Amino acid sequence: MAEIMIIDDDTYISDMLCEALQGEGYSVSRAYSGTEAIMLLSVRKPDLILLDLMLPGLSGEKLIKRINDIPVIVVSAKAATSDKVELLLGGAADYITKPFDINELLARITVQLRKSRSVSEGVIKCGKIQLDTDSHTVKYSDKDIKLTRTEYAILKLLMQNEGQVVAKLTILDKISDDTPDCTEDSLKIHVHNLRKKLKAVSDTDYISAIWGIGFMLKC
Repeated sequence: MAEIMIIDDDTYISDMLCEALQGEGYSVSRAYSGTEAIMLLSVRKPDLILLDLMLPGLSGEKLIKRINDIPVIVVSAKAATSDKVELLLGGAADYITKPFDINELLARITVQLRKSRSVSEGVIKCGKIQLDTDSHTVKYSDKDIKLTRTEYAILKLLMQNEGQVVAKLTILDKISDDTPDCTEDSLKIHVHNLRKKLKAVSDTDYISAIWGIGFMLKC
């Protein structure tokens, strides 16, 4: 049973979400402020987080920067495109605006949990590209693709966020533990080499450079 953490100071919305999620068979934990969420996350790791932005104690924008390896769906009344873009580039898996249709939110939760489950099982798939997180190998159909440690880390992150633009600084931050030598200047070279290797076996350019922002992998 997947556990979903609701971080929202609005008790009406929190109660409504809790009832809907439990009705779908999910386990639910709740926090009503950013600081309470930090304390709760220090002792448990939910499978997914529903995050409001306007929180007491620590805002959702600041909180999301302290959440690692857990998909976060932002549920906020902020409807400006700039807010959505900033949060999606900053690490959010998805963004839905209040008021929302509960069935749409449940569908988005299902999609994110499905993505997360494929990663936890050790294999990430994107079209014919298959990345094994246990053996650190990559294949296209039955063809092995030899990647450097940095190229592997970049591809893994892009596959985890398939169809979404990942900002350059986000890439550098997320892969820093595995590739501390990667810089903003060298990142372009690593991505260029990765694109060439993928295209060599597939005849397809999977990675797009979004000028001034970052990169996106689309299968």
